[in-house]
Amino acid sequence: MNLPLRQPMSANQRARVLRALGVVPWVRRTASAVPAGHVAPAEPANTAAEAAAGSLCVVVLPETCSTRELDLLGRALSACGATLARAARVSVDSGQLVDVPEARAYLVFGEAQAHALGRSLPAAVMHRAQIVLADEPAQVLTSAAAKRRLWSALRSLRRVLATAGG
Repeated sequence: MNLPLRQPMSANQRARVLRALGVVPWVRRTASAVPAGHVAPAEPANTAAEAAAGSLCVVVLPETCSTRELDLLGRALSACGATLARAARVSVDSGQLVDVPEARAYLVFGEAQAHALGRSLPAAVMHRAQIVLADEPAQVLTSAAAKRRLWSALRSLRRVLATAGG
């Protein structure tokens, strides 16, 4: 049995068929014309305050977090969207916070970190910001109730950031 040769389809006909099927064709982006030997100049390193100056959310972490705890928090924040995944992270150093950026919301892990945040932020900034308290990361790893409280804290934080345009 011989099969007839497939006739080439014109671009217009292909577009009509795809439109009729409800398929949206994707078009590959072209790379910008950069010379092969060109190296972009390195940008100066930013401090934590400069990096988070325009951020909507800041995550305040305890001084000692294990890799496992940081991984858990990173996954939880990533699950809640790009705004929280890219949130600036600052850690308390010997009970003090230095260069805490102003933000619309703060996610604070533990009461000691909340007290340090309260000592370092001006009263006007604290009045405008939404501060959400969650359990310390070590408790979140070991307790189901702490995990539930973290998810409810992240939900309320997402609501606040959604109303702020984040």
